[in-house]
Amino acid sequence: MARAQGARAQMALAFETTYGTPPAGGYTRMPFASTTLGSEQPLLNSELLGYGRDPLAPIKDAVTADGDVVVPLDANAFGFWLKAAFGEPITTGSGPWTHEFRSGSWTLPSLAIETGMPEVPRYAMYSGCVLDQLSWQMQRAGLLTASARLVAQGEAVGTTSGAGTPAAIELKRFGHFNGAISRNGAPLGNIVSAEITYANNLDRIETIRADGRVDGADPSIAALTGRIEVRFADGTLVTQAINGEACELAFGYELPSGESLTLTAHAVYLPRPRIEIAGPQGVQATFDWQAARDGSLGRMCTVTLVNDTEDY
Repeated sequence: MARAQGARAQMALAFETTYGTPPAGGYTRMPFASTTLGSEQPLLNSELLGYGRDPLAPIKDAVTADGDVVVPLDANAFGFWLKAAFGEPITTGSGPWTHEFRSGSWTLPSLAIETGMPEVPRYAMYSGCVLDQLSWQMQRAGLLTASARLVAQGEAVGTTSGAGTPAAIELKRFGHFNGAISRNGAPLGNIVSAEITYANNLDRIETIRADGRVDGADPSIAALTGRIEVRFADGTLVTQAINGEACELAFGYELPSGESLTLTAHAVYLPRPRIEIAGPQGVQATFDWQAARDGSLGRMCTVTLVNDTEDY
């Protein structure tokens, strides 16, 4: 009897034309490290009395379909997750192409995502997937991955794939070694680690339906937050926090072959941190930053992806 193994698992993705309706084709095979995307339906214990000490049969509660997908930050496949987070990009160039994703869109595309375990076989198609949150960390060493949190409408499980033969995509992965952070266009030094989280703060439309699924997931006020941990070497960031001023922070990666990924938060505000002396080692300060809408640009952030993919 075959046993399911994560090493043989597959994932295919395509954007939906109609929310909750998986397309017949156009899927792309996606690289991923792990996933908790799934559907669950809890049981409710019976509250009825008068039948003795042994409980009556439980009844089914509402269906919930959601989860996280851990994916690599790479020059090609990551564009699909950026489109899910921000909407359609503005694409320029003629190879390489520059894709500019802007925050603030009221309309987000939905995805159909299939996870497959061919040895069972089990193929689970998740329709109506909308991206709720995208986050990753910057540090000196280790594997660079991002976590995409999704809200789906439902799950359909079969023994054959509904994605056909997904298109292959060339993996050009960014690493922590390729990363850099700048403040107002100048390199920002003494950074130990950084965290970036973009959230659409989805509002689930939980109406009464015969199938128990949600009607949709609408984006509300977005949020771009994070944390930077710095070696305390000067008072630039502390002074900005005390004065309540905004700065522009850019978190970027660039490969030697020319591909690049840059998230620019146009108006970042810093809280006043606690400066602690924990011992004889170097002193560090942590800033839990928040981004806001920049009045001159009319948006909170811009993500620029330069690669060999013509469109998403």
